[in-house]
Amino acid sequence: MHLRARDESGFGMLELLMAMVMLNVGILAIVGAFSSGNVALARANRISTGAALANKQMEVYRGLKYDNILFITSEWNSAIADSTYTSDTVYQQNMANPVAPKALVPTVTTCPANVPANACDPSYTTTGADHRSYRVDTYLYFDTPSLGNQLKTISVVVRNADSLTRTYARVTSTFDPSTGQCTTPPC
Repeated sequence: MHLRARDESGFGMLELLMAMVMLNVGILAIVGAFSSGNVALARANRISTGAALANKQMEVYRGLKYDNILFITSEWNSAIADSTYTSDTVYQQNMANPVAPKALVPTVTTCPANVPANACDPSYTTTGADHRSYRVDTYLYFDTPSLGNQLKTISVVVRNADSLTRTYARVTSTFDPSTGQCTTPPC
């Protein structure tokens, strides 16, 4: 009986199995961390690209004269026929049924000369630096602060073109007719 208690044959196999199970758990945790890190980096990349596209669109408006900030009628009609465009909070709160001093900016039949076409289009799809599709929606309306000039307020919203419920960036600025320039940061 004394010999049997000291017999440890096969104990190395149990230790080895336990060590392998623990090693596998550790490796799977590391793989999971890398996977979630990859997802987070991809999302950050999309948000960064969306912000760059929103700023690029706003820069187009900052380079225009106040009177040239407007939409083409046919493009405007297409935008307001789109439920994603009209369900945005900017549209709902400021453009759907504007209450004075807010008002819609009149549309024109053609984009003015020397104005980029995307400046006159309230909604278009473009490709970002990451070679993915993004939808750029621009909201434009008049607003008049107390005792001030009638300002044009522009909000640019960049969405995932494949899943329009995902918004990546939102930038808003106001433009003053007396200076013809942006008055609200980021300018």
